[in-house]
Formats: sequence, C-alpha cells, structure tokens
Amino acid sequence: MAILLSGEWYDLRDLANPIRELIDGLGLPDAADYVLWSLIAALAIVTWLVVSVIAFIWIERRLVALMQNRIGPNRVGPAGLLQPIADAIKLLLKEAITTRDADRLLFWLAPIIVFIPTIVVFAVVPFGESMVLADLNVGVLFVIAVAGIMTPAIFIAGWSSNNKYALLAAMRTIAMLISYEIVQVLALLSAVLFIGSMNLGAFVSWQDEYNTWLIFIMPLPVVAYIIAGAVEINRSPMDLSEAESELAAGYHTEYGGIKFGFFYQAEYMAGFAVAATVTTLFLGGWTLWGLEEWIPGWIIFLGKLYAVFFLYIWSRATLPRLRIDQLMAFAWKFMLPLMLVNVLVIGAEVVVWEETGASRNIALPAIGALNATLAVILVVGWARVLGHGSGRQRGYRATLTQEIGKIYYTGAEAS
Repeated sequence: MAILLSGEWYDLRDLANPIRELIDGLGLPDAADYVLWSLIAALAIVTWLVVSVIAFIWIERRLVALMQNRIGPNRVGPAGLLQPIADAIKLLLKEAITTRDADRLLFWLAPIIVFIPTIVVFAVVPFGESMVLADLNVGVLFVIAVAGIMTPAIFIAGWSSNNKYALLAAMRTIAMLISYEIVQVLALLSAVLFIGSMNLGAFVSWQDEYNTWLIFIMPLPVVAYIIAGAVEINRSPMDLSEAESELAAGYHTEYGGIKFGFFYQAEYMAGFAVAATVTTLFLGGWTLWGLEEWIPGWIIFLGKLYAVFFLYIWSRATLPRLRIDQLMAFAWKFMLPLMLVNVLVIGAEVVVWEETGASRNIALPAIGALNATLAVILVVGWARVLGHGSGRQRGYRATLTQEIGKIYYTGAEAS
C-alpha cells in the first residue's frame, strides 16, 4: 500500500504531493512555479504557527492551572476555548499609545523586528520528506544567525521606549541572551561535528539510516540546548527579562495593544522554533523507525515538537524564578566549561571512530554509553568543584526565633 500511494497527490503522508500536483496542473513557467510554491509553503507555515500559538495559549493555561491546582480559563466559550480569541480581540482594539519622547520609528519597528525571525527560522526546518521551504547546506548556521537577530531588536525596544526600566531590562536581557547563545552554539557544534553536515535534512537522514537518535548518543548537549532555549524564549525559571518584582514588564513595559501582542506571539513562536530544532537535530525529525511509511511524517514531527514544548510548560508551572546572578553564573561558570569539554570529547570520538573503522553496531552504543557516563561525571564533578553540595556555599538555615544573626541556639541554651 505504501508503494502504491507513494508520490500520488492523495498521499497525505507528504503534504507536498497535492501542492505539487496543483502547481503542475496550472502549466506555469518554471519561475512562476517556484514563486507560487514558495508562497504556498510560506503561507502554510504562518498558518500553522498562528493556529498553534492560539491553541497553546489555552492549552498552557489549562495545563499550568491543573499542575497548580487551579481552574484556568473556563468562562469564554465551552471550557474557555474561546479565551485566546477574546484576548486577541482585546489586543487589537486597545489604543496604540506611543510614549512621549520615544523614538517613534524604532519604537514601532521593534515588535516587527522581533516577530519576523521567529517565522523565518522555519524556512529551513524539514517538516517531512520534501516539506522544507529552503533546503540549505548551512541550515544550522542559518538557525543560529536568524535567532541572533532578536538580540539587537530587544535592545531597540528598550532604548526607543525612553523608559529607564525598559532600558535596564533590555540590557539585562541582552547579557542573558549572549551568554546562553554561546552555550547553544557549542551544543549545536557538537552535533555538527558528529554528523559532519550543517544541513538539517542530513541530520534526519543520518538518524534514520543509523536507526538511532542523537539524544541517545550525546545527551548533555540536548539538555544544555533546551536549558539555553528557555532563556531565549523567556521561559520560567529563566524569564528574568520580565521579572515583575524588579523591572515591571521588562523591555516591553511601554508597549500595549497589538504591539505587545507581537512580543507575546514571538515568544511562543520562538519556543516552537527551539522545539523544532531539538526535534530535527536530536530526535530524528519526521522519522520514527519506519512508522513514517504509514503515519504522515509531518504528524510525527509535530508530535515530537509539541512534546518538547511541553517541557517548557512543565518547567513554568513547577520551578521558581532564578536570580540574575544565579542565571549568569550558571551560564559562564557551569554550562560553558561543560560544553567546551563536550565539544572536545565529541571531536575525539569522531576521529577515533574514523581511524579504527569500527562498525556502527559497536561504535554507536559505545559512544552513547561513554557520553552518558561522562555527562553524569562532568555535571556532578564540576558542581562539586564549584562547591555545590559540599556545604561551602550553603547558607545558614532558618531556625525561626532561634536564630540571631549567625548565632544558633540549640537545646538547653534555646530554652
């Protein structure tokens, strides 16, 4: 059955099939075909993103409410399903206010500059076998470069607002983003070294050919990339750019209405972009050990993507916000050294595998076991070196009324 359906217009395992049949039937010149194909693909990506954001606004609020023993949205529409629509209408109808003495041009451009990269990054993401808008040989580099556009855009938003709190929050956000972007780049570099390509489709093909996922071979870079991604998409416990108790709403304090909506939606789309990158590079993309012959690959891909994004919802509902000094120290003192060592280890493993010519049935399990063991040793060992768990950095325990300064009263002395 799979062979009979392969490539036919009604084979919905690959949504490119009906689109290709439609375009070919129009009989347009090659240049027009290319433009029409690109427009349809871009429209499909934008439509999926908008629908996913609207759906997950409701899903996240209900999940977080469930985890925190609350009800969540339940008034607008059945089970609160229309709450995201009501919120969108509210943002559209709010007056667009520009603060006095703000740089009007940059103030209006900043939400657009932040919003656009979160869509453009999906141009190189393979949703299926031939469902990719731009199959670039430097896809990983493209993802890193496009994600980096958000850093100056955030500073533009804070500076152009002419608000000291927004400016301070923007500067702090940039420091966080630069710190954790280095961690992200090193995590992706490990995968690129191992695969030997920066093409996202090559990662999917390699994992399908070797019948394994990179997360089983190099778990430490995956965890590091997901943690660093939480900073990039402003997710708890890393959401210090919007620490309400310190900096009001952060770099977009002065933004309201639809301009704020752009920032809000950009964070969700950036979350999907991070999840898509993890899915493609470390979770086999749209393949699932042969099941993609029967289950559409794009459904498999979206299932993995939403599962990764769920981790960010889970962390938001359960983990408290870190302090800014803790967050920065975690990047520079803990994660960065681990990622540097990890890159050296991965490079050495690739060289040894190539020089020895070991079969993949022996090399891959051995490398995976070695990397998992090293990950535990590195994390625990480096944490001990920094003093965590040894008591050297443990503060004085609160003993309520028995504590005066740094003096403790116990036993008979306390009574």
